[in-house]
Amino acid sequence: MTAAATSPLRAIGWPFPDAPDDPAWRALLAAHPAARPARVIEQHRSGYVVAEGPGQGAAAESPPEWQRRVGYRKDRIAPEDRAVVGDWVLVEGPPARPRILALLPRRTTIKRGAAGEHYRQQLIAANIDTAFVVCGLDADFNPRRIERYLLLVRGGGVEPVVVLTKADLCPDLAAARAALDDLVAQGVAVLAVNAKDRASVAALDPWLRPGRSIVLVGSSGAGKSTLTNTLLGVEKMKTGAVRERDARGRHTTTYRALIPLPSGACLIDTPGMRELKPTGEEDLAEAFEDIEALAAQCRFRDCAHAQEPGCAVRAALQAGSLDPGRYANYRKLREEVAGAAGQLAVRQTTKKAGAKVPGKAPNKRLEGKHGRY
Repeated sequence: MTAAATSPLRAIGWPFPDAPDDPAWRALLAAHPAARPARVIEQHRSGYVVAEGPGQGAAAESPPEWQRRVGYRKDRIAPEDRAVVGDWVLVEGPPARPRILALLPRRTTIKRGAAGEHYRQQLIAANIDTAFVVCGLDADFNPRRIERYLLLVRGGGVEPVVVLTKADLCPDLAAARAALDDLVAQGVAVLAVNAKDRASVAALDPWLRPGRSIVLVGSSGAGKSTLTNTLLGVEKMKTGAVRERDARGRHTTTYRALIPLPSGACLIDTPGMRELKPTGEEDLAEAFEDIEALAAQCRFRDCAHAQEPGCAVRAALQAGSLDPGRYANYRKLREEVAGAAGQLAVRQTTKKAGAKVPGKAPNKRLEGKHGRY
């Protein structure tokens, strides 16, 4: 592939200046010499829309093994092995009706454990550079939920940026920022903006360079669609008011779509997520570096941070240098990640042995609703 051939792809996030330097990508391209790279820009129940350049989009015929079977029969392939918005695929056939041949290896992913008793992974987006974790500075503001989002985002190798919207309506912006000081200390960018004001959202421009892929994640009513419209400069996404009693919004965004921005970056708006279950693949130490560093200073290596002498974590809590709410969330997420990791291990072992994967999770479901705050 030449630079001329990849220039339209660069406008929709092609990650290479020219031909791909990834050996797995090269091997697939060589195996399908007549195929063309395309990106999945929309995902619907009935199929995919792919594009080979900006301003394009065509319904694509997916491989038979991706297609859902009717009735109670199982799918032929796990949902996480099918394409999602942001994926790069190889297609053939006319541009108006392309056919997907292969899924190119993912560089990054954002995913969560699907709701329900069964262990399943739900992919939100693929091949993302940065995730804007959007949270409104109204009743939607919740540092514990933000920490959960960061755990899932970082678990897929994606850079997180916390975007606090409705800054113009916040009576105490300094206090809201201070509640996220632990995240800032770990190098996470935290920005407060008025999502309706283009001058205000200009603070996001460093992450919106040409060729970059961004995804918006956050609760319904947080302002994701409003932010998308402001970045686009047109009212493309439907927006709605939030309920006064809890600042929750309705799902104005009902499916994921990749949209090229005037800056040359690509943006994926997503429906609000109210349940954020870990998949078991997350690295808790990466999301809670401060607590892990304290735990390493405890006198005993297996310290439970309860009554043991020489506990650095308990000392930090007593001194007020560690937020009790953050520590409680750390313990909660540690339990959830461990439980999901056990379910994942059983599922992988069962698959490798060729046996039927059990429908119910092998471990007892954790108390409470995962990720609901």
